[in-house]
Amino acid sequence: MSGHVRHLYVHLPFCAHRCGYCDFVTVVGRRGRHAAYVDALLAEFALAGEVLAGEVETVFLGGGTPTFTVPSELERLLGALPAAEEVTVEANPETVTPALARLLRAAGVTRVSLGAQSFQPPLLEVLERHATPEDVRRAVRRLREAGFDNLSLDLVYGIPGQSPAALDRDLAEALALEPEHLSCYELEAKAGTRFAHAHGLELERQAEALEGYFEQVVETLTQAGFRWYETANFCREPSGADARDLRARHNLGYWRGRDYLGLGVGAVSTVSGERRRNLPSLGRYVAALADGRPPPREVEVVDEVTRTRERLLLGLRLDEPLRIAELGEVLDEAAVSRLAERGLVELATDEDGAELRLSPRGRYLGGGVTVELMA
Repeated sequence: MSGHVRHLYVHLPFCAHRCGYCDFVTVVGRRGRHAAYVDALLAEFALAGEVLAGEVETVFLGGGTPTFTVPSELERLLGALPAAEEVTVEANPETVTPALARLLRAAGVTRVSLGAQSFQPPLLEVLERHATPEDVRRAVRRLREAGFDNLSLDLVYGIPGQSPAALDRDLAEALALEPEHLSCYELEAKAGTRFAHAHGLELERQAEALEGYFEQVVETLTQAGFRWYETANFCREPSGADARDLRARHNLGYWRGRDYLGLGVGAVSTVSGERRRNLPSLGRYVAALADGRPPPREVEVVDEVTRTRERLLLGLRLDEPLRIAELGEVLDEAAVSRLAERGLVELATDEDGAELRLSPRGRYLGGGVTVELMA
């Protein structure tokens, strides 16, 4: 490896069940194909891995449910991937056995992201989630016993039937488990999903409540000592002997506009001005790589203007400032002044020049402010 890319994403699509709201590239079951899929991943890595730097910063295994993959195949895959400063694996709580937790730790995984979503059984039923609240608690215990000191929990809010009190209970249950990181997402009914068909109208009716839910999440978690470092992401503030930066470093790479390599069916890569999207067909992906060919994919040239626009859109999700000089002509300077006067944008200047970020109030409004800033 002698390239410049320091972030690697690996997609494991297999799941025990496809939740109604999911629009990711997933495949239900197919345990008999897990070995062939890992073969294909490693073949793609052999073809594309030269873009990676000698020292990789992050590796992220997402899905699907990576921990649904047959353990021996998951272990084989992890053993073949490059070492990295942060290695994250997504997991559904019900898949985390003591043996799996030990396997992940022994394979060099440093961080596990658990899909809790909710701690209220009626809401989990709406989401078609199979893990119970006790499954989440048990998974956290097992991962801690295996030596993990960097755990993230995913929560969803805006679930049909959820009340502010129920959201309070979810946040309290999550905080009681003392995770290092929390990701809290507004539930979306993506077009074409079963969930959109079954609950789309109800989600439209409660759209006005979502802003209040968002503020409830931010206020609760920041008061509990978490840093609201990205629109939907929170991490514990460094303190005492544990002075670690607990932000999700892999995702920070995306938000900061870094290049990254994606492996697997449906995976995306952005390398040196070219974006490649592997097509979502499992059969075609495995067959191509078994023949020694790259997987079928779409290729898009990302010009400098597009890249800078993405840098603005994604960078303003963070609590860290953006250098105005780096944003060129995509930034509407008149909008910057106008929004600063309204208290939605914060401006500062140091020896390296002017910078901007959204104010806390601007961050609550989010996308609307960002679009207004774009020339």
